[in-house]
Parts: sequence; C-alpha cells; structure tokens
Amino acid sequence: MPTAPVKLAVGDAAPDFDLPTAGGGRVSLAELRGAPALIWFYPAANTSLCTTQACDLRDNHQLFLDAGYRVVGISPDPVPELDRFVAEQDLPYTLASDETHEVMEAYGAWGEKNMYGRLVEGTIRSSFAIDADGILTFVKYRVGTPKHITLLREKLGL
Repeated sequence: MPTAPVKLAVGDAAPDFDLPTAGGGRVSLAELRGAPALIWFYPAANTSLCTTQACDLRDNHQLFLDAGYRVVGISPDPVPELDRFVAEQDLPYTLASDETHEVMEAYGAWGEKNMYGRLVEGTIRSSFAIDADGILTFVKYRVGTPKHITLLREKLGL
C-alpha cells in the first residue's frame, strides 16, 4: 500500500532540492533564493498535455520575468529527453530531471492518480510559488492544464 503523499501548504518552507537540468547544468533551491520562483511538476516531456502546459508557460514567460520569477519545470524524464523537449518547443526556462522522483515526493507531486480509469503511481501535475526566502506562497495540486496560466496570473498577480 503506497504511503499518503505529503501535502504542502502556503507558509511552509519549500523542500530543498538539487537536480540536473537540460543543457547540462544544475538547479537547486539554494540557487533560487533571493527572488521568487515558480516550480511546476509535470508527468512527461513531449506528451500532449505537458507540451500544451510547457508552451503556455513559454508564451507567457515574460509575465513571470517582469514579476521577477524564475520558472523551473520538473519531471521524471532523463536529461536527454529534457534537452529534446527544450529544443523542439523552444522553451526559455529551466527544466530539471527528477528520475528518482525524490523531489516530487518531497513536494507531494508524486503519488496515486487516476489515469483513464486506472489507479497508477506517477507525477501529480502541480505548481508551487516560492518567495525569495524559500517559503511557499502558492500551492496547487492537480493543476488543470487549460486553466494553468489564468490561475497563475490571478494567484501570483502577474
């Protein structure tokens, strides 16, 4: 029986992480300190809904930059798959690989979900805003892809 996933809330300290990124770098919570960040977890690069979500964030990336946000997408994909996703979709923000899904588990973005009527364990599409001090200012589990940007604009004041 899988354990109940962590459920983070606004005001919680963001769990620490340090992950490899597309393009050969790394990204960590420590590196993001000093400015707000949007962390979004998605199931798989180059799949229909994930591509739609990634491109919506790409097309609205300037809104985040104007508000001082750094955008980081995290999935269980290996780095070469992320490199392909960035190249094919011209993504301007950081994509990180969490193949062990330890970071997703720490954020509560990994667990049981209903996929086409079947219960499976996997990435729960989720978004988190983190302030300059590493405190969560926005938490949304089970993000609806078509409404993601509208929700972020409203909740983050973009």
